[in-house]
Amino acid sequence: MHGEFKVPGGKLVVVDLEVVDGRIRDFRLAGDFFLEPDDALAAIDAAIEGLPAETDARKLAAAVQAALPEGAVLLGFAPESVATAIRRAITTTTDWSDYEWELLHPGPLPANMHLALDEVLTQEVGEGRRRPTLRIWEWSERTVVIGSFQSVRNEVDAVEAEREGFRVVRRISGGGAMYIEPGSAVTYSLYVPGELVQGMTFADSYAYLDDWVIQALQGLGIDAVYKPLNDISSPTGKIGGAAQKRLGGGGVLHHVTMSYDMDGEKMSRVLRIGREKLSDKGTTSAAKRVDPLRSQTGLPREEIIERMLDTFRSLHGLAPGELTPEELAHAEQLVADKFGTEEWLHRVP
Repeated sequence: MHGEFKVPGGKLVVVDLEVVDGRIRDFRLAGDFFLEPDDALAAIDAAIEGLPAETDARKLAAAVQAALPEGAVLLGFAPESVATAIRRAITTTTDWSDYEWELLHPGPLPANMHLALDEVLTQEVGEGRRRPTLRIWEWSERTVVIGSFQSVRNEVDAVEAEREGFRVVRRISGGGAMYIEPGSAVTYSLYVPGELVQGMTFADSYAYLDDWVIQALQGLGIDAVYKPLNDISSPTGKIGGAAQKRLGGGGVLHHVTMSYDMDGEKMSRVLRIGREKLSDKGTTSAAKRVDPLRSQTGLPREEIIERMLDTFRSLHGLAPGELTPEELAHAEQLVADKFGTEEWLHRVP
């Protein structure tokens, strides 16, 4: 069995192994990482040899860590990277290059239609009726999108939201609130088969699926980094955040919103951003929480999106696509039955 894991921002970790009578045999670690001293490689191989094939990633990483000689230096990877590569070798996994990727970039849509499309397209990819897809969002209305488990009244000042003309909606993924004005954000969704992130922890999958956009931002001259669990940041502040949802049919939704030109003062009135949340970001003012892409690039939003798509295309390939009539009809029905209902919006009051 063969497994590979490209560490986001790091090196490639490769493992080869056999499973005999339920145990890992003939284990070999390789890659373009840096490791000192030389005999640490043999120590890692010996630590994994003979472990049960069902050993989870946490225990595999602990075994690697325990086997390292005192003072060992790992550059470009970590014990957790080895564990991920092992789990990907033993389970059914795929890579970006195993798929033909499709791009969807329709015109502006209402917020609830965006959320319904996320559910529909994740199902379609998971069940094999659609190729893995990247969708760029265009917004037709001012919107606050709260996470699946957030409380409406805790997150949104209803009076200010109504005064400023913001629609409040709830998405299917967890995480925090998104504050959106048309033209002020860059939002995209990835709809991928579960096999692409099989064997990864949730934290690893966030970094793995965000790696292409980190490269795109760096190509724009932004010193962008991935900040666990789900933030994309630069030295001057947070750029955006990601969220995920995994559906029973096997599809994975990974979506990201990055600020292009945000009115932080208005955001601080519409959203209830408490001191505890701000302290987590290392700031004291909501207006300073998100560093807009425009201030860091000087480029129009449309050019930033095109440059991002160029990066994705160069890395993984990307062909233009269209939403099918069936997908649109299904999404419209979901808006009527779920996303547009008071029951869904206030399921956590």
